[in-house]
Amino acid sequence: MSYRVAVRALCEFTAKEGDLDLRFTPAPTAQEGIAGHQTVVSRRGEGYLSELALAGSYPGLLVTGRADGYDPAQNLLEEIKTHRGDVSRIPDNHRSLHWAQAKVYGWLLCAELALEEIDLAVVYFNVISQKETPYRETFKADDLRRFFALQCDRFIAWARQETQHRGERDACLQELRFPHASFRAGQRQLAKAVFRAARDGETIMAQATTGIGKTLGTLFPQLKAFPEQQLDRLFFLTAKTPGRQLALEALATLRSQQNDMPLRVLEHTARDKACEHPDKACHGESCPLAEGFYDRLPAARLAAVNARWLDQSSVRNIALEHNICPYYLSQELCRWSDVVVGDYNYYFDMTALLYGLTVLNDWRVTLLVDEAHNLIDRARGMYTAELDQQVFNVLRRSAPKSLKSSLDRVARHWNALHRDQTDDYQIYPTIADLFIASLQKAVSAITDHLTEQPTGNEAALLRFYFDAMLFCRLAEAYGPHSLFDITRHEGFGGQRTLSTLCLRNMVPAPFLKQRFASAHSTTLFSATLSPAQYYADLLGLPEQSRWLEVESPFKPTQLRVSVIRNLSTRYQHRTASLQPIADLIAQQFAQQPGNYLAFFSSYAYLQQALERFQQSYPAIPIWAQSRSMNEGERSAFLARFTEHSQGIGFAVLGGAFGEGIDLPGSRLIGAFIATLGLPQINPVNEEMKERLQTMFADQGGNGYDYAYLYPGLQKVVQAAGRVIRTTQDNGVVYLLDDRFGQRSVRALLPTWWEVGSERV
Repeated sequence: MSYRVAVRALCEFTAKEGDLDLRFTPAPTAQEGIAGHQTVVSRRGEGYLSELALAGSYPGLLVTGRADGYDPAQNLLEEIKTHRGDVSRIPDNHRSLHWAQAKVYGWLLCAELALEEIDLAVVYFNVISQKETPYRETFKADDLRRFFALQCDRFIAWARQETQHRGERDACLQELRFPHASFRAGQRQLAKAVFRAARDGETIMAQATTGIGKTLGTLFPQLKAFPEQQLDRLFFLTAKTPGRQLALEALATLRSQQNDMPLRVLEHTARDKACEHPDKACHGESCPLAEGFYDRLPAARLAAVNARWLDQSSVRNIALEHNICPYYLSQELCRWSDVVVGDYNYYFDMTALLYGLTVLNDWRVTLLVDEAHNLIDRARGMYTAELDQQVFNVLRRSAPKSLKSSLDRVARHWNALHRDQTDDYQIYPTIADLFIASLQKAVSAITDHLTEQPTGNEAALLRFYFDAMLFCRLAEAYGPHSLFDITRHEGFGGQRTLSTLCLRNMVPAPFLKQRFASAHSTTLFSATLSPAQYYADLLGLPEQSRWLEVESPFKPTQLRVSVIRNLSTRYQHRTASLQPIADLIAQQFAQQPGNYLAFFSSYAYLQQALERFQQSYPAIPIWAQSRSMNEGERSAFLARFTEHSQGIGFAVLGGAFGEGIDLPGSRLIGAFIATLGLPQINPVNEEMKERLQTMFADQGGNGYDYAYLYPGLQKVVQAAGRVIRTTQDNGVVYLLDDRFGQRSVRALLPTWWEVGSERV
């Protein structure tokens, strides 16, 4: 069986050389590149053949691709590359890669047409001046054949290794066994459902409480499905670092069944966490790990795939042994790893690496989305853009003179946007076309400036450039899924009124839909994925997505859940609620001393409750979450919960301690949850409620539920889930609001709970 490889992938593997150079120089956009190719082709003669499909064999390889164009009259094959600025600035290693592609296509055409020689040209097309700069040369077919054979020889060992690796991997996965003597309650049910989804190419939402081993219960069946479904990659996507660590621990457990198991596992981490020289720029003249990067990459890549277990420390060690950048080695390894564990954004963001590789290589991938209830808010952030006028005005004063007129035009249109605005915050029904047009022109002007002067530019100019490009790109995709709002504020030092513009995404579905469609199968899992239609609507899941509630391993007797039915924590009643809450916490602590968490809907409410509790019960130990806690402070907060300590931790509902923390046994024996966790009523959420009602009413969606109730109850259930972590745990949860007794609210609580009620 031959290994199939695209011409571009072949040449990128064999012909890249020299430094890693990430100095920012504006490149044509994808749209400009397509338009540039079309312009060049339109200038050619009547018999010109564009997008010419070519393929050729080499022992063990099938090389395929589409040549940009061929003129039979001149026997001329062209490789067209779009660019900006002076063509002489195109680096030599880029030119070498372009010629490599042209030569490979040249040989494939010679072989197909039995040509003895052919003219090849690399045509550089300037998208601004519309000028072509061709570099043309005549090649003998024999010389091109030898060049093609050389590239294939350089790649064939790797291709054979990859083919062998895949065979060994699949054979091993066929023999993979569950690593424990038995499944936990609910875990087998989850594993069967995930396997069927992978087998049938389906999307499944699995709601499974903590304690059943969701991570292992999803990874095991996905890996078992690899051989039969001929899957290429598994992406385990997480919202936070703890989820990534749990995935790596589960994978390590599975790999321990066999010495040196042939499964490549990569932990792909953020650039800022992997960078060895944050004070240096990413190019060979600044960073020693960028100099000669592509010359040393092959040896590092080989060492990495032979190592197979590629967590962050392993990748770093291999990279430094070969004197190359760990982050960009990790990016390269995303192409060759069987399992990639990383953040949501690597697949779902607008410029997501893993999604781009999936489409480019036509991979058959399967997704595991951990703690998937977080994806809605994270995706909203990915497709939201802001522009701050205060920052923009500072930039205008220091910007190069060549940009003054275009930036001044933006300023005039910006000021006009909020000139007649009477409220500090206002939502607009449409985006102002004149402002967007001026912003697009400014982006073009900055692009031209950066092309002509790629070095010595202020960081503020580049930041605005990227922010403005994102704003323009999201403006082009503007629709009911997003809103445009303006917030007015006073400038520093009593300056006149300024504003912040925001394109705010409310429904990520239009952006995420294709991401899910491109995966062979997807499993989204969490303890809070109810109701199913809410998540399906907002995330853009396939219509036939299935929802599963996994059997709980816990007995109702393990968790005493009580609704305080005569207490209101509504905003207008909060002052009156403080003393009853303090009394209830103290009463429970007196009955059963130990560690508890008390959750409140805001820092203000938390502080009021904390002060009242201190005044009333000064002898009971307390500690509290504060705003903007760093990692050390968060660790210190959690360190107070020991097997032998006693006290009350005050925390914010939906914050760092409301989910993703593990305090089993006597480290935590109860929680008090004040309010339903509903998002605050403000113009953004009210507009979201109206929009969601309009968009989803036909499917049975309710705007209030989608904007307020479901997100709020999700926080409540997550917070309550901190109490029972293992089948040996016991605890109590107090739901501090009479609204928890409403039927619509009770329906959203876990089905295994037996909810009672009390009075205070």
